[in-house]
Amino acid sequence: MADDVYIIGVGMTPFGKFAEKSVKQLVAEAMESLCRDAGCDPKDIQAALFSNSGWGIDTGQHCIRGQVALAPLGIQGIPITNVENACAGASTALREAWMSIRAGEYDLVMALGAEKVWMPDDKDKMFEAFMAGTDVDFSKAMIEQFKADAKKKASEAGDGGAEKEGGHSGFMDIYAMGARMHMAAHGTTQRQIACIAAKNHRHGSMNPLAQYRRDMSVEEVLDDLVVAFPLTRSMCAPVGDGGAAALLCSERVLDRYRDAGPVKVLASVLASGALPDSGLDTIGRRCSTRAYEIAGLGPEDIDLAEVHDATAFGELMQYEELGFCEVGQGGPFAESGATSLGGRLPVNTSGGLECRGHPVGASGIAQVYELVTQLRGRAGDRQVEGARVAMAENGGGFIGLGEAAMNIHILESMNASNV
Repeated sequence: MADDVYIIGVGMTPFGKFAEKSVKQLVAEAMESLCRDAGCDPKDIQAALFSNSGWGIDTGQHCIRGQVALAPLGIQGIPITNVENACAGASTALREAWMSIRAGEYDLVMALGAEKVWMPDDKDKMFEAFMAGTDVDFSKAMIEQFKADAKKKASEAGDGGAEKEGGHSGFMDIYAMGARMHMAAHGTTQRQIACIAAKNHRHGSMNPLAQYRRDMSVEEVLDDLVVAFPLTRSMCAPVGDGGAAALLCSERVLDRYRDAGPVKVLASVLASGALPDSGLDTIGRRCSTRAYEIAGLGPEDIDLAEVHDATAFGELMQYEELGFCEVGQGGPFAESGATSLGGRLPVNTSGGLECRGHPVGASGIAQVYELVTQLRGRAGDRQVEGARVAMAENGGGFIGLGEAAMNIHILESMNASNV
């Protein structure tokens, strides 16, 4: 009981718009990558967790998604649990895998997430699908108010952004509203938000699996198409497809996989959001505080992080929520270069959701793929020197104005050269 748990393998497909590929194909590619990395036989996997949000919307495969996707790969007969937690689905699958090993039930468990978000033949359905990650009735009314407010603010600023808006998910309107509130309360500027996006585009340009691999300057980000003021297209996660997987093991069998480059899971925490009148602290503060307590660490001990940046403002918000800087100081913190490669705390070295991409059901494990790669010292040009402790924060959906779900994982290197 209560074994330590280790990630002994990670796998990931390139992220992008793959109209010709099915969910099953993406799953097969992610699992092939995983088994190659871990050096494991799929027949040794004792249980599997499968994350997906939109397969039912796209093709009608509403149920038994994991069984349907994994059976052709020989993963059958074992317990397969289907997980849906909006954008936090993959990290929730990872947590459930971790919990089952901690409980002593299994020694080798796989978590895999895959998603096809790109629907070129029905873009209205594609954008509507994002709303399923919110309280739909509440969100529709709220977003209409956000849009009216954004047009007014853009007009007052002489930006003209309201006339340049393109099709996008309702989440961008929610993030834009949060950004405007932060700007009003703390003096945050659009340029500071653009600094985050430019940093992520630079990081993403070095990631061979990223959806966008184009370096962009702050000025190019600011000059891009306005989605919802103050957010431009380059500040927002793209629509795309992909899969990612992780293999976890108990301490009892760790010696079998020493050569795979295991990474220790120091903490795994899941929290749910709450309505504004709940009296609870924000989900990010509650979730990170608990994760730090379990790991016996503080924000000052984190060497790098992957955070949920569905927009560049989302990343800025997490700087503050996770304790990386004081509340209201996310803008100056980003502008200082602290979160860039070579800075005090590199964030989203993969390029983040903005550049690596955001296939909803896979994103949380894609974050872990990056961190494991970094903690093994195998990230190439984007390697964080001396990376020893890393954090992944993955949010999902919205309840009110905050995330509906959040997972935080803290990982530690077992690579002697990194310690």
